[in-house]
Amino acid sequence: MLNQPTNQPTNQPTNQPTNQLGEIRPFIKWVGGKRQLLPELAKYVPKQFGTYFEPFLGGGAFLLSLEPHDAVVNDFNPELANVWRIVRDRPDELLEKLVEHQANNSKEYYLDLRLTDRDGRLEEMTEVERAARFIYMIKVGFNGLWRVNSKGQNNVPYGKYKNPKIADEPTIRRVSEYLNNANVDVMTGDFAKAVEKAQTGDFVYFDPPYIPASETASFTSYSSEFGYDEQVRLRDLFKELKDRGVFVLLSNNDVPLLHELYEGIGVIETVEAHRFVAAKASSRAKVSEVLVRSWE
Repeated sequence: MLNQPTNQPTNQPTNQPTNQLGEIRPFIKWVGGKRQLLPELAKYVPKQFGTYFEPFLGGGAFLLSLEPHDAVVNDFNPELANVWRIVRDRPDELLEKLVEHQANNSKEYYLDLRLTDRDGRLEEMTEVERAARFIYMIKVGFNGLWRVNSKGQNNVPYGKYKNPKIADEPTIRRVSEYLNNANVDVMTGDFAKAVEKAQTGDFVYFDPPYIPASETASFTSYSSEFGYDEQVRLRDLFKELKDRGVFVLLSNNDVPLLHELYEGIGVIETVEAHRFVAAKASSRAKVSEVLVRSWE
């Protein structure tokens, strides 16, 4: 019989400093970011764990709140994964380029930089230039979105912010410092490959693209980029990791489909989260989300 995790959840993760949760802020705001949910997530962090795995990294709020010494993180978006590596390995060059973007910021400048994924200039950019482009476009694009069309071309309009903080030096340096003091492997690819090495006592957090809240319980009506088949594949992987003795925590919308998928497989907890739902940051709504964990 495989070993199952036996330790109970705690508010004090092993590798988390005793100071305030979320001391390191993410260097970008990411759609679906977990900063608002951190107090709830903290309740379900195992007291002791080995390596931390996060296959859907995004803005990395949970990773940065935990500051685990050993971690494997992944994002399917190669541009985003590249940003994390550049923040870790070449922060000085990155900041220099971001200062340049800040000085030149305008609608015309933004649209010209956006055009680089259509006219071949993007392929000629260095990894640092691509990372700086990504951060700049997230910072000044409408509603902080990163969105691409079927050809992989960004199509987010300019956001008209009054004073965007494009070159956020203290935050980038703090994140870089953590990534250099820890052993953090940044991968790009499929979520299943990112957790291949997870073993008994490790901790995996899944934060996949959420099931749309407007959908019903009908399996067949659910479709998106990360569609029903992917959600089922993720559920099967959750169960496989649980059977391997891994601590697994997953977040998603509180919708019937989620309950159908994980009923009898994990412990489902409903939590309330504040989420930005409009272009104005002041427009927040309370929404129900679920956290599914693999242990009692």
